[in-house]
Amino acid sequence: MSYRNLFVDGLWRQNTGLVVLLGLCPLLAVTGTVVNAIGLGLATTLTLVFSNLAVSLSRPLLRPEIRIPAYVLIIASVVTAIDLLMQAWFHELYLVLGIFIPLIVTNCAIIGRAETFASRHAPLPAVIDGLATGLGFCLALVALGALREIIGRGTLLSQAELMFGRFGESLSVTVVPDHPGFLLAILPPGAFMGLGLLIAARNGLNSWLAARRERGAGPRTAGTGEQPA
Repeated sequence: MSYRNLFVDGLWRQNTGLVVLLGLCPLLAVTGTVVNAIGLGLATTLTLVFSNLAVSLSRPLLRPEIRIPAYVLIIASVVTAIDLLMQAWFHELYLVLGIFIPLIVTNCAIIGRAETFASRHAPLPAVIDGLATGLGFCLALVALGALREIIGRGTLLSQAELMFGRFGESLSVTVVPDHPGFLLAILPPGAFMGLGLLIAARNGLNSWLAARRERGAGPRTAGTGEQPA
């Protein structure tokens, strides 16, 4: 098994938010700013890593009949720990994210990776798969959050102090000075439109890369005297 392929699948080929389209509720609800997106993305990544590890370690002990309830219990335990840690260390950000931290338990991508991958592989590949899947989801969150924040507010990393403390105050950037504000980008319909644009951009980039590879393969095929398939 190639760890590189696991990362490429999680980050790009099978990206949870842009390809598989799981976990859309938090993806669309909390991406009004980049900071919110980073907070939820990191929480989801930690959940995937530790739940995949626990599922992989416990797979010899679980009977097939109880595996799904056991996975849900493991995921809920991990999310509860993360929820308490965020309340203690990032309380203001936790208040902004609200119910979407506990709702990580219901993210279909997490139970899906537990069932289809972690329960069938050793701990190290399971951890890497969880990390790659979580980072891919975080990437989609941050990209959508950046798009909505720039269009809707004209800023980037506003309220970064919620996550980074006093240091975060210097991270906020005004991308569009005197921006009048574009409410649609911040509202849920803007989230749907932004996600559609990101999916279209990803598909367009994939098509361009595929066409470029075909053009690059053409002369080499002709040079060897082989007939193209």
